[in-house]
Amino acid sequence: MSLDTALKVGTPEDVSARADAPGAEVSQAHEPKGLVARFGPDEPLAMDAGVQLAPFQIAYQTAGTLNADRSNAVLICHALTGDQHFAHTHPVTGKRGWWETLVGPGKPVDTDRYFVVCSNVVGSCMGSTGPASIDPATGRAYGLDFPLVTIRDMVRAQAMLLDRLGIRDLFLCIGGSMGGMQVLQWAASYPERVFAAMPIATGPRHSAQNIAFHEVGRQAIMADPAWAEGRYLEAGTRPAKGLGVARMGAHITYLSEPALHRKFGRRFQGGSAPTFSFNADFQIESYLRHQGLSFVERFDANAYLYLTRAMDYFDLAADQGGVLANAFKGTKTRFCVMSFTSDWLFPTSESRAIVHALNAASAPVAFVEVESDKGHDAFLLDEPAMFAAARGFIDAAARARGL
Repeated sequence: MSLDTALKVGTPEDVSARADAPGAEVSQAHEPKGLVARFGPDEPLAMDAGVQLAPFQIAYQTAGTLNADRSNAVLICHALTGDQHFAHTHPVTGKRGWWETLVGPGKPVDTDRYFVVCSNVVGSCMGSTGPASIDPATGRAYGLDFPLVTIRDMVRAQAMLLDRLGIRDLFLCIGGSMGGMQVLQWAASYPERVFAAMPIATGPRHSAQNIAFHEVGRQAIMADPAWAEGRYLEAGTRPAKGLGVARMGAHITYLSEPALHRKFGRRFQGGSAPTFSFNADFQIESYLRHQGLSFVERFDANAYLYLTRAMDYFDLAADQGGVLANAFKGTKTRFCVMSFTSDWLFPTSESRAIVHALNAASAPVAFVEVESDKGHDAFLLDEPAMFAAARGFIDAAARARGL
């Protein structure tokens, strides 16, 4: 594929139709629909685990057109269970892009003005090299032989992708949750390459509580006999029960009690009385089971282990003598940090810690706490206050950039 082709907007025809068959997520790991950048044996990714990963590939999608001086590039960083299909039909689920609320023509991240790139992170399962990929040394899936991934590794790989696309620096780097961690790491690792940064619903490190939630999910996967010590692809099995339970537990943390009460309350699923069984009597039970089942069809279990571990390891101050402000020392990047009042996974106190560190580093920063009862997932939903704040920040940054 030519560079010119890669730098133009993707269309729904770029991806396949709905794929409901079991194993569809594995086919995407090997032969992703969309754009792929391949790096050969002489272009290794230096990983924090001390491994030089090569060869490897990065699957990505784009929208919009890069301008003549290549100054209008936006990098979207996806969350834990997200992928590169931010504004494209998903090749496994058939659903529309996961951030079409924020990104598109005339929206805050305006694809009529900006060239938007989003890559599947290294370690995931939608086409970038990860545990479901084939290890060239053995001819079989890496499984747990894949090196442990960090947020910094993800960002290094993204930087290599942008180099491949001829994009020297970014007008904007934006993302929520694990994506917000990547935004912060970009600003710390490559401050000269990021003009504006917008970390949303995230924190400067993973809390003990969040690590605990992730460990429960990982143990659910590894306790499933079908996990086969991580070799389930060779065994022709799938740890669907374990991965489904992990997803159910995690999904609760993405919501808020008011949102759950408003949507489900204590309403029964099939009538007005209990069945006196362990069936899904309550609507919330049915909803969570559906979330678990649908997730299994689009995500790889080992990738879930790896990405949750990457989030656990994230601690931006750890290499700075424990002083978070040192991670942003001398930066000229302008920031907009955003949180949500009902987010208990990454509460506002986490965002305030980032803002205080940026203030200590004399970095230009705006802070927005959005009033919302939708919980952590509010950054993916229709939140007018979020859109207004994002549009204001991005438009002001564009004027300063001369766009």
